This record gives sequence, C-alpha cells and structure tokens, in this order.
Amino acid sequence: MATSKDDQKSPIQVIERMMKLLDVLAEHPEPLGLKQVAQYAGLHPSTAHRILAAMSADRLVDRVEPGSYRLGMRLLELGNLVKSRISVRELALPVMRELHAQTGETVNLSVRHDDEIVYVERTSAGRAAMRIVHAIGTRAPLHCTAAGKLFLLEEGFAKLRDYAKRTGLAPHTKNTLSSAALLERDLERIQRQGYATDNEEAEIGVRCVAAGVRDDGGHLIAALSLSTPADRMKATWGPLIKEAAERISHGVGHRPAARIGTA
Repeated sequence: MATSKDDQKSPIQVIERMMKLLDVLAEHPEPLGLKQVAQYAGLHPSTAHRILAAMSADRLVDRVEPGSYRLGMRLLELGNLVKSRISVRELALPVMRELHAQTGETVNLSVRHDDEIVYVERTSAGRAAMRIVHAIGTRAPLHCTAAGKLFLLEEGFAKLRDYAKRTGLAPHTKNTLSSAALLERDLERIQRQGYATDNEEAEIGVRCVAAGVRDDGGHLIAALSLSTPADRMKATWGPLIKEAAERISHGVGHRPAARIGTA
C-alpha cells in the first residue's frame, strides 16, 4: 500500500494530529473504531492507526479491542498531577508571602522530578547583602537540599542506597552528606523533628529549612523551604515553616490521622 502524504508530515504536524485524535476520543464516551476516529479527525486511516498505536504504547490511549480506542488512564494520572501542582501553587503563594514578610528571607516551593527538585514558585528576599537565587525552573540534587531530603525520606530508607548508587552522592560543598550512612542518620533526624535542614550543603554561606506539603491522600506533593544566609538562620524557623506547610496541606485537603489517645 502506498504511503499517505500524512505519514510524511513534520514532528510538529504529527503532534497536531495526535491532539486531534485525543480531542475526538474526548468527545465520545464510548470506544470508537479506527475508521470513525480517522474520519472525525480528518486523517488518513493509516496515519491515525500509526499515531494511535504509539499513544497506546504510552497508555495515553487504551485499545479496548482490536480496532477500537478510548482515552487512556495515563491522561488521568497526568491530569491529577497537574491539578495537584497548580492548586498547590495557588494555595501556597499567600502563605509564602506571609512567611517572607515574617522572616524577610527567600521562600521556595519545589516538587520532585527524578533525582532532583524543581523550584516551581518563590518569593524573593529584598536584601541585597546576600544574593540567593532559586529561579523558577531551577533544579537541585535531592541529597544536598532540605527540600530534596524530604522526598528521599518519603521514598523510604530501603531505596536510599539505590539513590546513592545512581547519583554517587556527589559533593557540592565540604558540608555535603556524601555517604549513605550520614544521609540516613540525617533523614532519621528529619523524621523525628518534622522538618528538614541543609547546613551549607548545596552552597557555602546558605542554609535552608523545609517542610512537606501533602495532598488529601497523604502523599508528599511539594516542599516549602526557606533559604537564608547561614548567619541569619534562626532555630525558630523550623517549626514556623512546618506550620506554614501544614496550612497549605490543609488547603489541599490533607487531614492528618488522629493520634491514639487524643480526643
């Protein structure tokens, strides 16, 4: 069979056709046959089949039976992830601004991506004496950041050594915890106190404290952190940022389990 002209389109045009197919499936709650999908999308059947097969492999589309398709569960997973992150940013900003007003220091919101954290929101410090740059979109390793340690703790001690092998726990400063044993002890301390710290482990002269933000299922979805020049960090800021993170978590829908013996 001759190759259709649609099969020779550029990657951008292929993406456009993929979106057309998703839109068609979104408009029909029942599974659709290949010919129907192609017709509604205005595509050659061979092109539709090729793109649907690729999307099916990535779970963006479910192949209910041979030649019949519907939207895939991966879209639900991605949608829930996007929803949680957008809502967290919106709910976090007022709390972050309040925390910044209380401390005068930089307040960050970050999420995990693979073996790094990504800063998705921040309020910047107005003091010029010490420049702390955590621009939105900036990435940093998990093991040398207060926020990152929260995600390592969430994953569990059993997987900590896997992370150590993958990354080598590369040192960024002389204070970086570059052995699994030292990092595990630090995570145990974080587990006890309910917030994490890094003592000039990512950058000399900068200390951070962070607490986790959880969703209605109790999952750690973000980390709220405060970055400050080392000589300005105060012991009271740990409990302060923990309380702020709990307020954001409450707004997202998190309800901590009641402790045994409490009313």
